[in-house]
Amino acid sequence: MLDKVVIANRGEIALRILRACKELGIKTVAVHSTADRDLKHVLLADESICIGKAPATESYLNIPRIIAAAEVTDAVAIHPGYGFLSENAEFSEIVEKSGFIFIGPKADTIRMMGDKVEAIKAMKKAGVPCVPGSDGPLGDDGQKNIQIAKRIGYPVIIKAAGGGGGRGMRVVRSESELLESIQLTRAEAGAAFNNDVVYMEKFLENPRHVEVQVLSDGQGNAIYLGERDCSMQRRHQKVVEEAPAPGITADMRRYIGERCTRACVEINYRGAGTFEFLYENGEFYFIEMNTRIQVEHPVTEMVTGIDLIKEQLRIAAGQPLSISQDEVKLTGHAIECRINAEDPERFIPSPGLVKRFHSPGGMGVRWDSHIYDGYTVPPYYDSMIGKLITYGENRDIAIARMRNALSELVIEGIKTNIPLQQMIMEDENFQHGGANIHYLEKKLDQQ
Repeated sequence: MLDKVVIANRGEIALRILRACKELGIKTVAVHSTADRDLKHVLLADESICIGKAPATESYLNIPRIIAAAEVTDAVAIHPGYGFLSENAEFSEIVEKSGFIFIGPKADTIRMMGDKVEAIKAMKKAGVPCVPGSDGPLGDDGQKNIQIAKRIGYPVIIKAAGGGGGRGMRVVRSESELLESIQLTRAEAGAAFNNDVVYMEKFLENPRHVEVQVLSDGQGNAIYLGERDCSMQRRHQKVVEEAPAPGITADMRRYIGERCTRACVEINYRGAGTFEFLYENGEFYFIEMNTRIQVEHPVTEMVTGIDLIKEQLRIAAGQPLSISQDEVKLTGHAIECRINAEDPERFIPSPGLVKRFHSPGGMGVRWDSHIYDGYTVPPYYDSMIGKLITYGENRDIAIARMRNALSELVIEGIKTNIPLQQMIMEDENFQHGGANIHYLEKKLDQQ
């Protein structure tokens, strides 16, 4: 097992990684900015090092300082968590060239999956179902692009190969808009991602967002741990996630899961990963692969009983998968609500002092968070301050427990999105299950 790990992140995921390391007897090093001296994992780690000022560019995104922290503490590995440098191929490469273990995939894998065009090529080769599209980058031949769009059928969507998080996309509903839309998306992509390559896909009108969690050891073994539904979104950002996805049968789960694990073996994937799909009319369409642990990983842990962070650590230590596919059993239902420090109506971030805090409890309730009484939420980072997860023998019980838990959760001194999450839990369409990715946004627009 690894001897000492640098946790190159902050907030709830850093605390989550620290807990897993402690269970495995691994020493921990917390790196932090000047704004994060009082974070819970910083106080609990075996060692802590300040790596810079509050802005992420001067701390959590500063590769030389993170490497230096690993060197001076004699760490053997670096866990990037999610966000920040977790899907940065250059970071993975530098970590390994510096003599440390990157707890995640190899740089070449991250680079391939980060380029949406290359990722789709790799998935098609492995037999993973993809959205009908241009099968590669769009060139400058306008007539050829018009023919591609006709073959796919309108509406189509123009996407940046280096995009993500809902950025670098433009929907085109008629031929008259096509060429200008390609040019605009190309210009935006070049400015935002330093990569102006764009491609075209069929635009699915009312899909759900269903993703498959995988573990692969880079030694020819890969397993899938069921799927999650992440369709409750606002501006392409997930708000509520659940596992398993409503309406997905065991046969459908096996069909898509086996294709994902085959792809993992073919690309020699190492670590935890997530295949994201649009799901419409009983069909899965690959959109991207996240080469890191996901924010919503707890719902999978709750229904499988498998600790994904510990598995990441074991794989990084060179151990083969400790679980076979036959040992993966999905039991019950789990729901996660992201709790953000933001105005629940205007969605403006609400940093500041947490004057009063009380976490919920009871059967099937899990609270993953770094906040406490007297903690000050800084204005420099993502507004998520916690994740509330509930588990039940079935979906109705998980929802009932979430309603109870949200009513018990007390966070005073700052505004939070707890009222929004309570509204979602009371919504009849959500309770029925299977709402599409546009549902929440349309509901909010009508209020």
